[in-house]
Amino acid sequence: MMAAMPDALTPASADDLVAALAFALRFQGRKRVHNADEIMAEIVARRLAEHLSRAGFVVMKRPSEVGAAALGRGFEG
Repeated sequence: MMAAMPDALTPASADDLVAALAFALRFQGRKRVHNADEIMAEIVARRLAEHLSRAGFVVMKRPSEVGAAALGRGFEG
């Protein structure tokens, strides 16, 4: 059974959301974590992707345009 929700709920501000996400990225539980930038980017991407998946979001991708793969590999035709 789910607990009753308080009547005085209001939308979180963007600043509140940023502060909560920044805290989650700096701490694991109550322990401060220190990582290099590359590692941090991987951690952030993974956490955000996992959260979006749990929240029911679906990210769609368009098919690449004709020749886009070759251009991405440096083709200068």
